Amino acid sequence: MNRRSILKSALGASPLTKLMSGLPAGWAGAAYASDAPETPTVRFGIIALTDNAPIVMAHELGLFKKYGINSVISKEASWAVIRDKLSLGDNQATHMLIGMPLASTMGLGGSPVKPMIIPWLLNRNGQAITLSNKYKGQIKAAKDFKPLADKARASGNPLTFAMTFPPGTHAMWMRYWLASGGINPDKDISLITIPPPQMVANMKVGKMDGFCVGEPWNLRAIADDIGFTITTTQKMWPDHPEKACAFTEEFAGKNPKTVKAILKALHEASVYNDKMENRVKVAEVISRPTYINCPKEIILDRLLGKYDYGTGVKEQDPNYMIFSKRECNFPSRTYGHWWLSQFRRWGMVKNAPDYRAVVDRVLRPDIYTEAMKEIGVAVTAKDMQPAKLFDSTFDPKEPERYARSFPVHSMVA
Repeated sequence: MNRRSILKSALGASPLTKLMSGLPAGWAGAAYASDAPETPTVRFGIIALTDNAPIVMAHELGLFKKYGINSVISKEASWAVIRDKLSLGDNQATHMLIGMPLASTMGLGGSPVKPMIIPWLLNRNGQAITLSNKYKGQIKAAKDFKPLADKARASGNPLTFAMTFPPGTHAMWMRYWLASGGINPDKDISLITIPPPQMVANMKVGKMDGFCVGEPWNLRAIADDIGFTITTTQKMWPDHPEKACAFTEEFAGKNPKTVKAILKALHEASVYNDKMENRVKVAEVISRPTYINCPKEIILDRLLGKYDYGTGVKEQDPNYMIFSKRECNFPSRTYGHWWLSQFRRWGMVKNAPDYRAVVDRVLRPDIYTEAMKEIGVAVTAKDMQPAKLFDSTFDPKEPERYARSFPVHSMVA
């Protein structure tokens, strides 16, 4: 062996190679590709509802900070404000009804086109339809309302029901329930928009016959002795999707590491929230004036699956609100197709939309999967699976046929 061979053997590698081996992963030439969020301070919009818990607890438990996010929580007055603040960039991420990013991407309801994405579902189940106490003992199902609705419409003073935002979840649950009883929500009754925290006050002064909203406002109506729960949304669709953590498409495109950091923190918060021994703490935290401003006891009962319907009926509901279990957070494109089928059914779009193009743009299981793999969370959920509702089965591959299958609708073409 010559001198050069001996030295090479002794060193095992060149000094430069040894130096480079000690540098952090991500080093490329003269620049280091940081894994830190591009936008370290993120403002989150929330509404005063129990299902804001993953965002609130990720903030309170320091989980956003763990992943490099300095979080600021902003409680907003209505879903319209939530949409507008996200669109304008005042908030960078938000608690949002699953139908809203679809509607904003399509420019429905008179709002400007603002593409948004859903890479994370915050929760499933946990909403309800509340009726005024004047109907207690009279109404057992939606069909019982049909003669009352017809009589009220004929008199020129139609029954009034409320939801929280036209393309949102509460609007679709209310529409679906009324239509199951033969009532067209666009013709037979008056369907109005009321922000969630104002539902109980408006029913108390006699402005509505019923409403659909998230908790804790259904149980609050019972506690205040002004209403009763006629049905929960999980009885209509077990494990249905509900709220999302949404971003504008523009922000997500410019800040992919920020979005993934948020999803990682939400995962840890969601797992924490789904441990029943933690739900007393969750109820205490989210009940604070900063977040919901409601007695923690009213929040806690339904978080624990304890349902008092205000009619003498009490039960332990196995399909209470969940935040992580049963692939809760996976943004399946099935749900986007279902929502577009309901936009179509109720005349919110004049013609059949381009279901696949819109849904693929908004529902982003790819971002979800990438973020989870980075923290070693196995993703086993299957996309585009059929969904079973109480009176129908939805095939996401045939949304237009589904939309046209209902006798009660508002389609014009």
